[in-house]
Amino acid sequence: MLTNLYFVRHAHSIYTADELNRPLSEHGQEGARKVAKALKNENVNVFISSPYKRAIQTIEGLAEIMSADILIEKDFRERLLSGKPIDDFETAIAKVWEDFSFKWEGGESSNAAQNRGVRALEKTLQRFAGENIVVGTHGNLMALIMNSFDRKFDFAFWRQLDMPDIYKLSFDYLKLTGVKRIHMPIEEEA
Repeated sequence: MLTNLYFVRHAHSIYTADELNRPLSEHGQEGARKVAKALKNENVNVFISSPYKRAIQTIEGLAEIMSADILIEKDFRERLLSGKPIDDFETAIAKVWEDFSFKWEGGESSNAAQNRGVRALEKTLQRFAGENIVVGTHGNLMALIMNSFDRKFDFAFWRQLDMPDIYKLSFDYLKLTGVKRIHMPIEEEA
């Protein structure tokens, strides 16, 4: 039974220290409209999101078009890099990708975040087998989940992701059978 899962990395957000309630920026709201346009003809039946506001806001326009509710799955939240602010984000994130067992104080290792994300993915695939599912999530967790199926989805892959970005993963039960990037529509000049 074929199940299509559309991972949607959230659109650009306004930085605040409040990870849970960080909203989309104006640019991010435009990105969310592009997500809705890109996926409106994909016959999506199920909408699931990280509990983070920016992930929910990125898919809610499409959910409204489809007259669907968004289910919240806390395990699709972004990986916690550290329990305290990091001075050099680039070095910190590279380190956890380089050594999947390493974790910064108070944070999650890549192994822990990947395992959490894969469990959420498997639960979603089992519950909604045969459906077309949109999952609003975060770039690092999405890349880690995809990395569990194919190591080419690595740190370099994560670094090239857009905000927002969409990847369609097709599954036969729990077996990944295909990955395709869904391109965003280009806005026409007025």
